[in-house]
Amino acid sequence: MKYTIDENGCYGKFGGAFIPEMLYPNVEELRLNYQTIIQSADFINEFQYLLRHYVGRPTPLFFAARLSEKYRAKIFLKREDLCHTGAHKINNTIGQILLARRLGKRKIIAETGAGQHGVATATVCALMGMDCIVYMGQLDMERQRPNVERMRILGAHVIAATSGNMTLKDATNEAMRHWINNPTDTHYIIGSVVGPHPYPDMVAQFQSVISEEIKKQLINEIGNPYPDYVVACVGGGSNAAGAYYHFLNDEPVQLIGVEAAGKGINTNESAATTALGKVGILHGSKSLLMQTEDGQVIEPYSISAGLDYPGIGPLHAHLFDAGRVRFISATDDEAMNAGIELSRLEGIIPAIESAHAVAALSQLALSEEDVVVLNLSGRGDKDLETYIKWGKY
Repeated sequence: MKYTIDENGCYGKFGGAFIPEMLYPNVEELRLNYQTIIQSADFINEFQYLLRHYVGRPTPLFFAARLSEKYRAKIFLKREDLCHTGAHKINNTIGQILLARRLGKRKIIAETGAGQHGVATATVCALMGMDCIVYMGQLDMERQRPNVERMRILGAHVIAATSGNMTLKDATNEAMRHWINNPTDTHYIIGSVVGPHPYPDMVAQFQSVISEEIKKQLINEIGNPYPDYVVACVGGGSNAAGAYYHFLNDEPVQLIGVEAAGKGINTNESAATTALGKVGILHGSKSLLMQTEDGQVIEPYSISAGLDYPGIGPLHAHLFDAGRVRFISATDDEAMNAGIELSRLEGIIPAIESAHAVAALSQLALSEEDVVVLNLSGRGDKDLETYIKWGKY
């Protein structure tokens, strides 16, 4: 089974570029140039230099002894929460800002849900001296206020999206409208493995540093590069794509994706796309998304702003369709309880997105010899207000 894109930018029957005519020049410029640029020696050298000296890579692979004792398995945490800005998102924004600069772009736009991609984008724009506009749903701005202020401190202009349910989908819509109106001098840094080709492939390649490091680190930890499980939360799916990337063809490695069940899959307040979605087109690509019978997007819900998206990226839709990734889900309460459990067992407060991945441990039939790598995609500083409001600790 092939898990990479074909010549049309598709993963199996998913992907492609379904875009309005006004966006065609922007997307085509990227498609024609991105591979040549990111495979050039000068790009690779600068990208790797910044990952090492600015982002702080490689991030540790931490053996979680107390968590392992509880779940009777060997559990390792890939500490993406220790990246500069507090999440994996900066791996991609570093890559895309370097690409944008080589394409002669002077301005950057982005969308954000939990705010981590927005912060990472604002950070690299400050680093490179480029103008930055970040679109964020009004609801997400209220529940992720610290990240909004971080973006503003870094010099970004944060614009509220007030349509729909005022979350990530709506911020993405607004960012795409802006790009249509400013095609020549602006690059749109999409934060996840969503959107028209080449974005899903490009973002996955930039995030693949996660699984590349995991393999090397496991050789030191267990003597070989192959865990029994790799677990990651999935909204759009960038951290999961990065964690899975170099394991996709290693069939004995079980890949687990954890979606946000919200208040329950059958409550109409959920974001569990693989359980509730069907094939459709959203934000420029064909994938799985939550929609009505006549194709209208169903508003998602999750306590986690970063998983509050009505679809998944086309790579993940293909991996689900092919049976390569097993998708499960965790409710708000299951994720929050898992976040508190990790905090008290290992002294690590996770982002609520990452807490969904931690919640998967109770759903896996683990044995004492199983090696589990859990991608801890972000830290919980941004979510303290949500933890406090939830209050069950």
